[in-house]
Amino acid sequence: MEQIELGDVTITRIREYYGPVDMSPDTFFPHVPAETWEENRDWISPHFLNSQTNIVNSAIQTWLLRSEGRTILVDTGVGNHKERPYSPVWSHLSTDFLAQLARAGVEPEDVDIVINTHLHVDHVGWNTYLDGRQWVPTFPNATYLIPKEDFDFWNPENGHKPLLGRGNQNVFEDSVAPVHQAGQTLLWEGSHRIDANLRLDAAPGHTPGSSVLTLASGTDRAVFVGDMLHNPVQIVEPDANSCFCEDPARARATRRTVLGQAADDNALVIPAHLGGHGAAEVVREGNAFAIKGWAPFTPYADQG
Repeated sequence: MEQIELGDVTITRIREYYGPVDMSPDTFFPHVPAETWEENRDWISPHFLNSQTNIVNSAIQTWLLRSEGRTILVDTGVGNHKERPYSPVWSHLSTDFLAQLARAGVEPEDVDIVINTHLHVDHVGWNTYLDGRQWVPTFPNATYLIPKEDFDFWNPENGHKPLLGRGNQNVFEDSVAPVHQAGQTLLWEGSHRIDANLRLDAAPGHTPGSSVLTLASGTDRAVFVGDMLHNPVQIVEPDANSCFCEDPARARATRRTVLGQAADDNALVIPAHLGGHGAAEVVREGNAFAIKGWAPFTPYADQG
């Protein structure tokens, strides 16, 4: 199953990539004790960690939502043909992402809204595609919802020096600026209501403008958390950041707040990069959290 319904909203998982990201657990998550990986290895491996190579597995995927008659994409992955000199695992990809989208019944012209939860290299790539020598919007009829804080932070004209260093080099220029210059962006701050089912809220820490998308429809609840979680080990170790978090203290506080609310609301937590079943329900467990159950999406590893 690659599609579920929550209330009046349909959610479909669109894969761009699944596999190793050339980082060991202690590099990706430097504050997670080695014993935590060992204690949870029976369910972390193989979907989220390759035990043979000790390399983290990750998914690059877009969440396709249909709500109130509109077609919405949450994050747009890495993209094809992008020059990423300091992120070689994402450089010059050539995937069938648009074909995957078409198999879900969506052509680029059908998309009404694109949500970038933040502006890292692996969340904005398919905002644009290469037309000759020019990067142009992939979704010509869409409004691109972009957090203003991230837009300003990653705009090279503003001279910020991110923790990521040059890992995001070229990203603003080839995947953000073209849609803004085309007049297709809406730069929002604080909170933004999309429709009766969907609301964006600032969730800073991973980046200054990181955001979460809350779904509330009927009695069903979900929260799309972007990179607030890269790996489910951060559910059992909620104070553990990835090595990419710009503001570690705020990232930890945000993670605890959002996971606590999800546990209290029985909301499905849907990160950007989980392989396996892609999402999980969580419960409070002492000063941390535990996984109550997985979403019914088919694990990528089971699809070959």
